[in-house]
Amino acid sequence: MQVSIKWLKDYIDFDWSAEELADRFTMAGVPVENVIRADEGLDHVVTGRIEEITPHPDSDHLQVCQMNVGGKERIQIITGAQNVAQGQVVPVAMVGAHLPNGMHIKKGKLRGLPSNGMLCSAGELHLDLTKLTEEEKDGIYILPSDTPVGVPAKDVLGLDDVVLEFELTANRGDCFSVLGLVREIAVLTGNEPKWPVIRCEEDDAAKTADLIQTGIEATDLCDRFSVRMVKNVKVAPSPEWMQQRLEGAGIRAINNVVDVTNFVMLELGQPMHAYDYDEITGHTLTARRAKAGENLHTLDDSSRVAKGEELVIADSEHPAGLAGIMGGLESEVTEKTTTVVFEAASFYGPSIRRTARACGLHSEASGRFERGVDVTNTPRALERACQLLQEMGACTVTQGIVDCYPQPKTPVTIDFTAAQINGRLGTELPGSRMVDILTKLGFVIEETGEERYRATVPSWRNDCTYMEDLSEEVARIYGFDNIAGTTPFGRMMQGRQSARQTFIERIKQILAALGMTEELSFSFTSTELLDKLRVPQESELRRAIPIMNPLTDEAPLVRTCLLTSIMENAVRNFSRKNMDLRLFDVAPVFYPKQLPLTELPEEKTKLVGLITGRRQEVGWNQGNEQVDFYDMKGIVEELFARLGISKYTVEAGEHFALHPGKTACFKKGREVIAVVGELHPEAAENFGIKQKVYLFEMDVETLMKYTAKNFHFESLPKYPAIARDLAMLVDEDVAAADIERVIAKHGGKHFTGVTLFDVYTGKQVAAGKKSLAFNLTFQSKDRTLKDEEADAAFQQILAAVEQQFHAELRA
Repeated sequence: MQVSIKWLKDYIDFDWSAEELADRFTMAGVPVENVIRADEGLDHVVTGRIEEITPHPDSDHLQVCQMNVGGKERIQIITGAQNVAQGQVVPVAMVGAHLPNGMHIKKGKLRGLPSNGMLCSAGELHLDLTKLTEEEKDGIYILPSDTPVGVPAKDVLGLDDVVLEFELTANRGDCFSVLGLVREIAVLTGNEPKWPVIRCEEDDAAKTADLIQTGIEATDLCDRFSVRMVKNVKVAPSPEWMQQRLEGAGIRAINNVVDVTNFVMLELGQPMHAYDYDEITGHTLTARRAKAGENLHTLDDSSRVAKGEELVIADSEHPAGLAGIMGGLESEVTEKTTTVVFEAASFYGPSIRRTARACGLHSEASGRFERGVDVTNTPRALERACQLLQEMGACTVTQGIVDCYPQPKTPVTIDFTAAQINGRLGTELPGSRMVDILTKLGFVIEETGEERYRATVPSWRNDCTYMEDLSEEVARIYGFDNIAGTTPFGRMMQGRQSARQTFIERIKQILAALGMTEELSFSFTSTELLDKLRVPQESELRRAIPIMNPLTDEAPLVRTCLLTSIMENAVRNFSRKNMDLRLFDVAPVFYPKQLPLTELPEEKTKLVGLITGRRQEVGWNQGNEQVDFYDMKGIVEELFARLGISKYTVEAGEHFALHPGKTACFKKGREVIAVVGELHPEAAENFGIKQKVYLFEMDVETLMKYTAKNFHFESLPKYPAIARDLAMLVDEDVAAADIERVIAKHGGKHFTGVTLFDVYTGKQVAAGKKSLAFNLTFQSKDRTLKDEEADAAFQQILAAVEQQFHAELRA
């Protein structure tokens, strides 16, 4: 934002130089990025009258001018310009001048005659050429004939001003206006501001409410919508003083109606828009969401197709403008306009920011709405616009304002004590000093006890909601340089990882050693991803926290399931022809205790993995086999082995995202520690995946609970083991894991292990049956085991299996 010193001095007196004012602003938390001097390079440029002009005796195109520059003697200047004549007043660069275009003026001779200066063109003075006629752009710049002689040219040209360029932070929306900055100067200097008296005369008999209707359909995106009308409008250039104020702020003057809206926006911080009343279909203006596919034809003569999320101001048939960003071309004010509708409103900042970014349109108005405007200011802004146009004699003002304000803003109050603020700032300020500072900033302070206060926040300070905000106000006005510096004190501790962090690092190292790659993902998801993953409608995983201002509209929720993230990354890889993947992710998910949130959600760390594609890298000596369920099961088993998780069982299981017949649950007792399986065919189709994908999902806290904490080592056995094979027929629905548990239970003290080495179904066995063959091992640590002991244990196992599973021993 840019503001000229002259404009600030219209409302408050101060003696500081521009540089000193910029420094005071910056130290008070209103940073000034640059000080721009409009008169730079014009220190030795004055006005001069051509008293006599004669041709150069040795040149056909040069002329010798005798100039009156306000001194006792005339000076001689030779020029090649052909548009000069005797009696004209022109800008004269004296000897020693350094012009804005880089020229350095020295004494010299042209064809033997001395020349002591230079007559200046508009370009050499860096004037705004867009405001000049073609004649004024070419040759020497001719000043009005009544211009006094010998005065600094900067005073005559309106360049005796300094512009401050502010780099305001997003929270200080109140300072995006001249009056907001004046309010700050008043506090810093102690001087009384000269606030403008805002009042217009309603000199037209027509009532605004009879001429136009307004409404708000999108009440979540528009807090207030106000309009006022002027009739008998005479569209013309605005006064010179207004054009100078606008140009100092970096805004080009257009005509009196448009310039008034820009002036009010800069002065009060309230963006406005002007509509040609006769071009508003149905004489109705409504703040609503755009309809998908609707055409948005803006003032820059660009047509855009609405997505259905933008906020627009619409008449009875179509949008008349993009709310808070740019008006529509059809309702633009032109020279033929006779009746104007002024509109001032308060829009939801994040919505304006998203629309401006999507359309590639950033304006002075959108920047203010994004930071937040004073919702109570809209009638005042309309009054000011009508007043300014009326003072130009360019309109008559209709009776009343049409104001749509469904939910008036409730003032914010903050309770605080002097001790709280002093404790936060490290100061010893009395409460009375704090009250004085806050009162000057517009806060209303009520004393509720000894050095206890309640502050009512002014409507223009949307950034103040907590005691900490008040402490910042006190600190910046009191002066950060007045607060004594102290060395931070604290107990020194050696930084180290927690046991949980170390455990997660260990998981990552193991999986990386097994050939998998860690992925990184955002903690956001969407209902669409949950649908694709087949998460049941009644599942707690669908109770996700909505994000108020999401990074993208495609991920508006905080994730409750890590599988959505790894599947999203897998699909992204598939789209780039990366078909062989081995991915894993260790990251948090978030479960709200209730919605809307009243406390922090529960955070749990999950571990997921995904493999798909070829088992081996492509090579002339490698096969083309694809990974299968047992590759993933083997990865999980190896992970558990290295983590020291043992004595678990593997059973057939179910999971909403996995194939119902190709899913296994790893259990410790009744607790599931891992789920492994093939991606459900329906989920694969939802994601557009045409190859087999295998996944695992685990909870890190559960893994930590069962990982071995203490290890002991035993020497390798010295004595040989005895092996026995057990082949049997059982029903097809009997799980091998159940049989292995029975074998281990009845194997006796020398039993050391069981391995399933054969499964057969076919012609050789009866229908509904299957053949399972196990290898059993028996071994003693302190002697050679006898066959009779192994046989006895074998018979115990056989008897238990036959009894519990009705197994038949195969010969």
